[in-house]
Amino acid sequence: MNEFTDQSPALRPTVLQEAAERLVAIGKFDSDKILVEEDKGAILGGVVSLAANLPLAVARWYTYDLGGGSISVPIDSEYFAGTLYVNGIEPGDRVTIVDDTISTGGTLIALIEAVQAAGATVSEVLVAVEKPENGGCEKVADRFGIDVRTLIRVAVDGETHKAYVVS
Repeated sequence: MNEFTDQSPALRPTVLQEAAERLVAIGKFDSDKILVEEDKGAILGGVVSLAANLPLAVARWYTYDLGGGSISVPIDSEYFAGTLYVNGIEPGDRVTIVDDTISTGGTLIALIEAVQAAGATVSEVLVAVEKPENGGCEKVADRFGIDVRTLIRVAVDGETHKAYVVS
């Protein structure tokens, strides 16, 4: 699990390829673009972008406006609180959001808010790993009416920090 989500040990191409292929298989991609966050989601999102043949927009953790109107949104996730900056999403775009992990839902909530602030629509949200004990999928569904589709659900043991598949 850490290999995929944290690249420790280094992420093998076969693991990345399988995750991307499985996301492509469950996605509809009735979209104009894919949106990811740059820290961990970009690795997976880049491969999915190639497979789906859709442009890739990246949410950054720092301002990076080249005059095209960067959208900034607050983020409060399990790992980070601050601001996300999104470029490349235009009014009217239909967007597929791809991420490696959903825990509390904070990153996905910020990404969806950025898409909406840009005047675009979220077509679907695809995530490789879900930590269901933190309720992120439910938070996204309750707030936006969007069902997050995930590949695998895991629980993390608080003492050993090992992940276990729960479904």
